[in-house]
Amino acid sequence: MHKPWEGRFKERTEEFVERFTQSVSFDKELAFYDIRQSIAHVKTLLKAGILKEEEAKKIIDGLEEIERDIREGRFHFKVELEDVHMNVEGELIDRIGELGGKLHTARSRNDQVATDEKLYIKEKTVNLLGLLKGLRKTLVLLSERSLDLVLPSYTHLQRAQPIRLAHYWLAYREMFLEDERRFIRAYQSSDALPLGSGAVAGLDFPLDRFYTAEELGFRRLCRNSMQATADRDFILDVLYACAVCGMHLSRLSEDLILWSSEEFGFVDLPDRLCTGSSIMPQKKNPDVLELIRGKTGRLYGNLIALMVVLKGLPMAYNRDLQEDKEPLFDSLRTLEGCLMGMNLVLEGLSLRAENMLRASGGFSLMTDLANYLVQRGVPFREAHRIAGSITAYLLEREKRPEDLTLDELRSFSELYEEDALLLLDPKVVADRRRTYGGTAKDELLRSIEVAKREEGMA
Repeated sequence: MHKPWEGRFKERTEEFVERFTQSVSFDKELAFYDIRQSIAHVKTLLKAGILKEEEAKKIIDGLEEIERDIREGRFHFKVELEDVHMNVEGELIDRIGELGGKLHTARSRNDQVATDEKLYIKEKTVNLLGLLKGLRKTLVLLSERSLDLVLPSYTHLQRAQPIRLAHYWLAYREMFLEDERRFIRAYQSSDALPLGSGAVAGLDFPLDRFYTAEELGFRRLCRNSMQATADRDFILDVLYACAVCGMHLSRLSEDLILWSSEEFGFVDLPDRLCTGSSIMPQKKNPDVLELIRGKTGRLYGNLIALMVVLKGLPMAYNRDLQEDKEPLFDSLRTLEGCLMGMNLVLEGLSLRAENMLRASGGFSLMTDLANYLVQRGVPFREAHRIAGSITAYLLEREKRPEDLTLDELRSFSELYEEDALLLLDPKVVADRRRTYGGTAKDELLRSIEVAKREEGMA
């Protein structure tokens, strides 16, 4: 097939230019979406009276045959034809003759590629939403399983206050629920049809774009032909959703990497998801979690890369927009793998309850010794000072709060009574946080039931 634009040129395209400008090596991933929207376009041309019934049938049959060959690995993509669109169209012309050239009537690659990308994003986003839901269900099951386990929470990576482990899992479940909302918004921003906008100014053919939208499953149309062909904000939306979700996965990975170390010893990672060292025989490395943490940088980079591409573009379409595809494909593939990897890790996780409980006591109990005084009328700042003095006293003597006697407590404040010693139990302390969204057992039971209903598990 000749190049679609070569009639204006007197020289053959330099081989370097063909290699440099081609996109088929990566945009062939859009092949099935390109054929799908081409079939819808043919039906729209038929409806408009631009194609005859027998012409439309022959073109559609040819496209479906090409689709089968691509799916079965029999199709050869040609770099000299630049992109997936011209490869499909060129093959169609080779197979059915000049009639195949009518496929591109009332269509530009500018509105064609934007349509392909939106179809791709919509399908891939639905898949990611399913993976996110599966991960959240795993977190809910972990919450039920670990409801009676207590460990320290951390601020500034220093032990803060005792919490029930279920509270931690549900915190990430909330984050991944917000990720779902971001992906739904990304899906919605891709749910407007560009096809029928032409290259930039609209078309001089009587196409029923609403019919095309219905054929392709779009809920609305792009309302301005320039915006339809120049806009890539819908890709930024999905790249942003991927980046934020990756951030959440990375933070969870970091915690689990720390928790699986000998220094913490809170969890054991499944052997089948770890690797060893080529030199140190004792090593068990959390490679899946480390790669999730590392790949998050790619998700950030892909978002920034496209934002930089877009920042200086004049209206409307420019070839720079070819650079939108590799970041898009990479982010969606990368996040899919990260979600699958994290779910496998969580499903195989072993929890070391004794180590968690041992770490959850100590100075993380001091806030409650201060609050005990506040509940007896002492201003919080004074109560805070007294609890701080008790902390200093214990540190000087290399003792833990659990070692305190009532007499020692009363040497700091006569308001301490026998029941204050109950606050030296991490589970008691955790269960004092009864406010909505807190870590008390009764509140967590309520939160788990809510989560199960929301995830369709109840």
